[in-house]
Amino acid sequence: QVDLAESGGGSVQAGGSLRLSCAASIHTICMGWFRQTPAKEREGVATIYLSGVRTYYADSVRGRFTVTRDIAGKMLYLHMNSLLPEDTAMYYCAAGPGRGGLCPQRDIDYSYWGQGTQVTVSS
Repeated sequence: QVDLAESGGGSVQAGGSLRLSCAASIHTICMGWFRQTPAKEREGVATIYLSGVRTYYADSVRGRFTVTRDIAGKMLYLHMNSLLPEDTAMYYCAAGPGRGGLCPQRDIDYSYWGQGTQVTVSS
């Protein structure tokens, strides 16, 4: 069992920045950030294998968001810059095993989830 707790969400104007944090109770191979709005299915934002051996970003956030983990691997961060109104969503932290040396990109491949933190970007 892995307990995850997100923090750092909030409201910001377009072009601003936020940093999300996720604290895990134990270390897992893969951690990631997903987001969801009432109108959309949950989508992958970024994943990270161990402490940064491999990272993945959705096309919509690549170049603006950076995913990192601390050395112990139990803290996950999402540094979000140049935020856009379309980044508005509930952001979830997820944890799970790797597959073939990579982190899966589908939410169904993650067993452990946080409660979510809301990010709202106004234009």
